[in-house]
Amino acid sequence: MLNQQSHCLSLSSSDLTAEVNPFGAQLSTLRDRAGRDLLWDGDPTVWTGRAPLLFPIVGTLAGGCYRLGSTTYHLPRHGFARGKLFDIVDATSAGAAFRLRADETSLQVYPFRFELEVQFVLEGPTLSMTTYVRNAGGEDMPASFGYHPAFRWPLPYGRARSSHFIEFARDEPAPIRRLDADGLLTPEGHPTPIHQRRLALEDSLFQSDVIIFDEIRSRSVTYGVDDGPRLRVSFPDSPYFGLWTKPRANFICLEPWHGVADPAGFSGDFRAKPGVFTVAPGAALPITMAITLLET
Repeated sequence: MLNQQSHCLSLSSSDLTAEVNPFGAQLSTLRDRAGRDLLWDGDPTVWTGRAPLLFPIVGTLAGGCYRLGSTTYHLPRHGFARGKLFDIVDATSAGAAFRLRADETSLQVYPFRFELEVQFVLEGPTLSMTTYVRNAGGEDMPASFGYHPAFRWPLPYGRARSSHFIEFARDEPAPIRRLDADGLLTPEGHPTPIHQRRLALEDSLFQSDVIIFDEIRSRSVTYGVDDGPRLRVSFPDSPYFGLWTKPRANFICLEPWHGVADPAGFSGDFRAKPGVFTVAPGAALPITMAITLLET
């Protein structure tokens, strides 16, 4: 396994610098023009992730496996893409593209000839990521995909951790969802903790793990404080959204998903799993996330 900081490609614009590691095609650093870190540093004593890509599943499978017809396959939580070395397709001072193709190892646990191409573009205060989930095989390909960026909490601008919030672009009255002890989606909804489009961040929110929005209206959120810079995360293609941290950890994950964990008790075919999309032979589904630094 490559070290998370090994062989990173560096990108820069007038407002931001970034590094992307071909291992997992993972965004590894994101800094403002003054060199302040906006992204979590992946402290291995807490959580080694920084911004992993989730494919071909998001979350946990019931019993750690899924069924296609009469055949059962095993996959770990969030799939395998984050643990694979991607090929570098293109690299410039402000952009890079990476590709992961199916191989004999992946076909044993996910029997589809996929291509995952991830394009990074840095322009001014915005880092855009577009992932193309491509079906290079001859049959319909079911899949899920998710982004999982972890940002500093607090952001590096001298404001108290307790003053940070998430502000949603639209009202979000729908109940939130939670996971059970096995990481599976529980059937009941819970009252939303959002008030007037804002969610005040506090550790108690995450004592029951991730907060899941499975009826989200917004396609962007901002994260930060009232009187300082904020980050806007835009996700035009993702119908699910997760918020997660480990209590008292110095990061908050803002996670646009096109997929979700198995519902508790789910035993159906993978193609019928909630959140799974289907890509036709020869087609590709683009899924974009953009991170913008909004300075006051």
